Amino acid sequence: MNRIVLVRRGGAAVEAREHAVDGTVEVTRVPSDELAGFVADRELTPVRWVWDDTTRWYPALLAAGVRVERCADLRLSHAVLRRSPFVDRSLLDGDDTTGWDALQPVTAADAALFPLDDPADRLDPVAAHDRQQAALAASPERARLALLLAAESSGALAAAEMTHAGLPWRAEVHERLLTGLLGPRPASGRRPEVLERLLVDIREAFAAPGLNADSPAELLRALQAAGLPVGDTRSWTLEQLDHPGIPALLEYKKLSRLLQANGWNWLDTWVRDGRFRSWFVPGGVVTGRWASNGGGALSVPTQVRPAATADDGWRFVVADVAQLEPRVLAGMSGDTAMAEAARSTDLYEGMVASGAVTTRAEAKVGILGAMYGGTRGESGRMMPRLTRRYPRAIGLVEAAARAGERGDVVHTLLGRGSPVPTGAWAERSAELGEPPEEGVPREDRDRQRRAWGRFTRNFVVQGTGAEWALCWLADLRNRLWRLGGTGTVDQRPHLVFFLHDEVVVHTPEHLADDVVEEVRRSAAEAGRLLFGGFPVDFPLDVAVVRSWAEAG
Repeated sequence: MNRIVLVRRGGAAVEAREHAVDGTVEVTRVPSDELAGFVADRELTPVRWVWDDTTRWYPALLAAGVRVERCADLRLSHAVLRRSPFVDRSLLDGDDTTGWDALQPVTAADAALFPLDDPADRLDPVAAHDRQQAALAASPERARLALLLAAESSGALAAAEMTHAGLPWRAEVHERLLTGLLGPRPASGRRPEVLERLLVDIREAFAAPGLNADSPAELLRALQAAGLPVGDTRSWTLEQLDHPGIPALLEYKKLSRLLQANGWNWLDTWVRDGRFRSWFVPGGVVTGRWASNGGGALSVPTQVRPAATADDGWRFVVADVAQLEPRVLAGMSGDTAMAEAARSTDLYEGMVASGAVTTRAEAKVGILGAMYGGTRGESGRMMPRLTRRYPRAIGLVEAAARAGERGDVVHTLLGRGSPVPTGAWAERSAELGEPPEEGVPREDRDRQRRAWGRFTRNFVVQGTGAEWALCWLADLRNRLWRLGGTGTVDQRPHLVFFLHDEVVVHTPEHLADDVVEEVRRSAAEAGRLLFGGFPVDFPLDVAVVRSWAEAG
């Protein structure tokens, strides 16, 4: 497949350098206002576009009605390769390497191709592409890394498409929900009437007539003055208390969080033309999980999800995978006993059926403890039994924890590397068996070391789970495009939301059943790509609904 490297040049032009499979290179200079047509023409045959950063190129193409099937995102690929233990990092070194290290995605409504003073313009995409290809070719895990880079870049395309299409959102429904929960929209700087009523009850209950319940410091003083033994004002802490003012206070905190996170100001800022548009950030977390920028797209509360309603004649297909990370752990460790448990729709019930534990609660606590480092209390009590039943799975996370405690880098199945630990404990003078540094107590060093071990223990599983989800998303994105016949991205079945192990597809109603089938097929394909023929299942909960809230 040919690769076309796009480079912005002075004079509002783009240089397209096409690398053919036979090694020849053809250079074409394209005026920027003709780029969309050029890309559309070249998309008629298989091609992979290579550019510095998807957020700098793809939004303008989408705005012009052009969809890209494949790309290589040099910014995302650089970040993966620089951290992978399977890469000779010296092969990535160049005059602009620090610039690539610092390059950030663009999250702005302006889709201009030539923004002023863009740090990407000081980088050399052609040289960076050559270095990355050389580093990949020299890697002992070339195939795995190539899959990761392709999935990461495809995720960047999906993220841009989700921002472009937006999540259908009914502002009038959102307004009605807020009014029902909080009362009418208040004047600027005032509390809604429901919060005001609750505040009156809270002040009376705690004999604090001037209390500002939004101030943690004031609230903590009021609680302690009432004789309550608390050291913080978190909801979980308050739920343990027995006092007549606690119910009103908990309700106040819940509604106040809703007002701040998804209230009227959120609606004014983030919902336009019947769509909620945030910016999804692939690779925004060190494990490879996504982040978001603007509007809290990855934490939309259930109270306002009824406002996410499909267009007339359309439906949402909502799908999530059950217990993704334990299933990934079974696959990456090759633990056949755990894979057998994973054949059940509920993996934890499968563990009970196998005799590994007695109850579902024990199974969940034990596996989560193994993956997150909860080796004390109830989860610690489960560990010997889980280790005997699932030695390869538990052995994998234990080995990752020990590596982290030594200060070593661990990696996901496809080769994403963990960050290098920092701090006195991670330096040579603080290695196990050596005397502690002056001023650094041994117990503090050991605590930091164990904490990093808990991080690396989870990194290998959570990061591989993110890789499975990326492969799922990448394959589904192309399947949806092939379903819809003609039209732009938002005129066909298309992704509108993605969160770790959940996707939401907006589809014409008559294609909903086809979308369900493709969602399931792409999940099976993701398992095959990562784990080959190893028999681990990834069952999905799938619902066809009018409103996101109906999916449960």
